[in-house]
Amino acid sequence: MSKYAKLKDSISNLDKDLAEAAAKEAVAAGLNPLDCISEGLSAGMQIISDRFDDGEAFVPELMLAAEAFEKAVAILTASVPQGEMNTLSAGKVLLYTVEGDVHDIGKNIVRTILNANNFEVTDLGKTVPARTVIEKAEELKVDVIAGAALMSTTMPRQREVVELLKERGLRDKYICLFGGAPVTQQWCDSIGADGYCDSATATPVLAKKALAKRKGV
Repeated sequence: MSKYAKLKDSISNLDKDLAEAAAKEAVAAGLNPLDCISEGLSAGMQIISDRFDDGEAFVPELMLAAEAFEKAVAILTASVPQGEMNTLSAGKVLLYTVEGDVHDIGKNIVRTILNANNFEVTDLGKTVPARTVIEKAEELKVDVIAGAALMSTTMPRQREVVELLKERGLRDKYICLFGGAPVTQQWCDSIGADGYCDSATATPVLAKKALAKRKGV
């Protein structure tokens, strides 16, 4: 049995108590915390993500898995220097729901999936103005701006972010990804986005591809 099996199983079984116990055991055994996250916890989270995509798991299960994941990560990383944590990071993402849109369940699912894929996520919440998005992106030096619109009436707010970035000469600094129930690939192409996220699990995949392309990998 893999030394990371208990960590993986704790997430796939939605067992918060087991996740905490497995994380403490891993620390006591001197296992590499970053390997525990990537090979154990993230592997378990991927199982839940796949079930969610296949309609075999639902939002409550995803939230339970996320809670277990976050508690175990906190235990594993308590003694890890920030420099080492930075080596694990897949990139920094600024996540939000556009101004005028109070829906956030979908965004919260995306946040969980991004965290499970080792992205550092700052969640600005819901109904966030474009100017706030850009100010925070500059302040936090993020790599990706990811905005959700869950109503057709709020979709134009995604365009505002792209246009405001252009006005301020910042467009090339950020990868802009957009999604939400009414959003389409055609819409994202028309506003000059870098990618369209048609599902929660598509977001980290698109982000990683876009970042790799930017780095010339």
